[in-house]
Amino acid sequence: MKKLNNKLDVMTQPLMSLALWLPRIALGVAFFFHGYGKLPAPFMMVEQHRMVTWFESEFLPMPELLVNMVILGEMAAGIGIILGGVVGIFSVNWGNLLTRLSGVLVVIIMTCALYLAHSEWFTTLSTKFVTSEQMFLLVLGLFFAIRGNK
Repeated sequence: MKKLNNKLDVMTQPLMSLALWLPRIALGVAFFFHGYGKLPAPFMMVEQHRMVTWFESEFLPMPELLVNMVILGEMAAGIGIILGGVVGIFSVNWGNLLTRLSGVLVVIIMTCALYLAHSEWFTTLSTKFVTSEQMFLLVLGLFFAIRGNK
């Protein structure tokens, strides 16, 4: 077993520096495009209108403003997660801070999304939370909020 682990370590050693970039890129790109898909462009108005209508049905104040905040927050968090890694190459402290703040933003957005849109997942014996994309986004955001670039 130890020999196999050592061989795998030798084989994967050149890829170690890329390992943390995989979840960073996945989360950053996914979050950016979640926000981008809601931008108020002519070809995306249906998604934004649907979200504003849903916020109104939940009696949330200023639904248009909240939708725009979600859009900007998702895009900023996605960009921040990726940029935090890039900036970290040149400035360890600034890159780490940017990554952590972006991770916190992901956690806040996903916690609100889960609470508002999927609260029933927590009141019933459902496996939807642990098998959902939302759970993975939340956990990845939490990972970067805690770990930063370390």
